[in-house]
Amino acid sequence: MGRHRQFDVEQALDAALCVFWRKGYEGASYTDLTQATGVERPALYSVFGNKEALFRRALERYYEHYLDFFPAALEQPTSREVVSHILHKAAELHTRYPDRTGCLGIQGALAGSDDAEPIRRALVDARAEGEESLRIRLEQAIRDGDLPKTADCSSLAAFVCAVLHGMAVQAKAGVSRDVLEAVAEQALATWPSKPKHSAA
Repeated sequence: MGRHRQFDVEQALDAALCVFWRKGYEGASYTDLTQATGVERPALYSVFGNKEALFRRALERYYEHYLDFFPAALEQPTSREVVSHILHKAAELHTRYPDRTGCLGIQGALAGSDDAEPIRRALVDARAEGEESLRIRLEQAIRDGDLPKTADCSSLAAFVCAVLHGMAVQAKAGVSRDVLEAVAEQALATWPSKPKHSAA
């Protein structure tokens, strides 16, 4: 009867996360994953399942430990502060680690084979969920009088996410944090504000 090697599951998951973050889903080979985790393939997959299941676990961990600024941003008092928090925190995260720049959720599967389609779809769905939560928060901003009633919340949320995703791609290409911060400020410069009415 074979023995399963004992290993720290959390450490192994963190190591796998870093590999996926750096190389994407398909770019991460089994050899990359076993070398990074220090765990042989049978033991690794006896705990996590196959590569797809391991990636999904790593992605959950990424959202919990690295993208926690997104739900925190939605609690900011004004819509502009919400967006500023998201963009500036993203600029910091995308450039925090020189060996794994950009965003795991964007770089994970920008393109891939048919076999990777379930992962690509999961990432698309996760991004859509984030965009939807931002849209809901912006609609609240209209009700609060923080945004003009004419604001198109769906378009604004899509705009913010397009800037956010573009920043991640730029970071992967080596663009500096200073440049990403400037991009964030340029996006914020176009943010709609509620018209100021003189007191009656």
